[in-house]
Amino acid sequence: MASLLETALTLSRRTFLGTAAAGVAASTLPLSGAIAASPVGDVVGKITVGYQGWFACAGDSAPINGWWHWAQDWGRTPSPTNRAIVSWPDMREYASGYTTAFARLGNGGPATLFSSYDQATVDTHFRWMQQNGCDTAALQRFNPNGGEGATRDAMALKVRSAAESYGRKFYVMYDVSGWRNMQPEIKADWLNKMAALVASSAYARQNGKPVVGLWGFGFNDDNHPWSAAACLDVINWFKSQGCYVMGGVPTYWREGKNDSRAGYLDAYHAFNMISPWMVGRIGDVAGSDWFYQNVNLADQADCNARGIDYQPCVLPGDLSVRQRAHGDFMWRQFYNMVRIGAQGIYISMFDEFNEGNQIAKTAESAAFVPAGSGILALDEDGTACSSDYYLRLTNDGGRMLKGQLPLTPTRPTQPVVGPTTPTTQVVTLRARVNNRYVTAENAGGASLIANRDAIGGWEQFDLLDAGGGNIALRAHANGKLVCAENGGGSALIANRTAIGPWESFKLIRNANGSVSLQAIANNRYVTAENAGAGSLIANRTAIGAWEQFDLITAGR
Repeated sequence: MASLLETALTLSRRTFLGTAAAGVAASTLPLSGAIAASPVGDVVGKITVGYQGWFACAGDSAPINGWWHWAQDWGRTPSPTNRAIVSWPDMREYASGYTTAFARLGNGGPATLFSSYDQATVDTHFRWMQQNGCDTAALQRFNPNGGEGATRDAMALKVRSAAESYGRKFYVMYDVSGWRNMQPEIKADWLNKMAALVASSAYARQNGKPVVGLWGFGFNDDNHPWSAAACLDVINWFKSQGCYVMGGVPTYWREGKNDSRAGYLDAYHAFNMISPWMVGRIGDVAGSDWFYQNVNLADQADCNARGIDYQPCVLPGDLSVRQRAHGDFMWRQFYNMVRIGAQGIYISMFDEFNEGNQIAKTAESAAFVPAGSGILALDEDGTACSSDYYLRLTNDGGRMLKGQLPLTPTRPTQPVVGPTTPTTQVVTLRARVNNRYVTAENAGGASLIANRDAIGGWEQFDLLDAGGGNIALRAHANGKLVCAENGGGSALIANRTAIGPWESFKLIRNANGSVSLQAIANNRYVTAENAGAGSLIANRTAIGAWEQFDLITAGR
């Protein structure tokens, strides 16, 4: 059965969607003689996410050698008085974290941040995209000719690798803000560096052509000073190179007012796809509805009449100023943009922790935010939201765009999947290597070790949900959580009162019926050291006999 999107493209797109959405005004219909939109490709009919990839940390080997975009002063460690972010990432799934000068998290864990320069970080982000219906990533590329150039060049290759590994598409999106000698330099950068990426099987194509994004033409400020003729020249040059050119344009591009310079309409109409910027323009459901009636409908009609693909922005909202309304704000935008028949949707943005508009996994409660920092978590309005909530919301918005979900103004996505307070299970671990039970030695005062022949209080643990699919263990011996002490560098010990990365483990079920524990603190497997004669410690890179345990539930 053809999707709603495909049917609309084949028949009368606007008429079909207008009929499907009860109560949609006649003004949603296209101008007479409208040209059919492009067929489904890597950006048309798809969810594209803006990907900054611009975070670095001291010690990560990036050429920029500093706390790039995490701090105001990149040469100093991020702290409450030296920060460039307004939201905090959920760090539980990153292979590496870099220590900041913030206080510990509310759960007692260290306040660490990720580096985009680590390939494992980019891989993690693209895995999340794969899992949550983000089809294409638009890699932001600012002026590459200054001190940031070498790091940005490397990031392009890391994104290529991750996109290929996780079956996502990507394309280069030039943000020309502040690029004074843009007109000749952007052409040289494409020819000498970025065009080579087109050879990747993961490079996005639309209408058979490689996609290139140009963001910033026509904005009415000193950071975007080029003439309409210069902008038109660059657009046409990329088209002459065989590219499908997406334009990130001012909100009021058609009218040539407010954020748009007058006299740029010919340049805007030269784009193959138009995506007006919306960050800072709306912050609630009422604002989305106003723009739908007063701006988006006319934008879509203008694009329809000229055969230009329309790709409006959808944003989750700035978390730092409480815009998100536990997803209702973002869903209203999805609903409004799908019901006008937009050719695609651009998410602003995937990893924009600087403006608080990120959909990447974010601290879900005060337990995962540095204590005393004042940074808000996803539950700021009193509604608990899992850290992946806005990724899941994006997935459902994309399904509605593609006709896999019916058009609905009611958000189908729940802020938390499953019960918020899982039933506690009492368990004991028995090491396969010596067939002895793991105990919280000395009533929890000493490290865990597999040296007991019978199960008593010290050998029992509560199996807890640590979030993100991970578990934690709370010792009955002292009521404290088992910790991979020193980030996994020291033996496991039950000495913590709150769950953080050091207290979180991935429970792996092996083919032979045993289980293994992988510490989130360092991604290493827990071993019964010295064939069980030594303490448990997370220091193994592979699962062998010493890393296997029987998981025994109470009463069995």
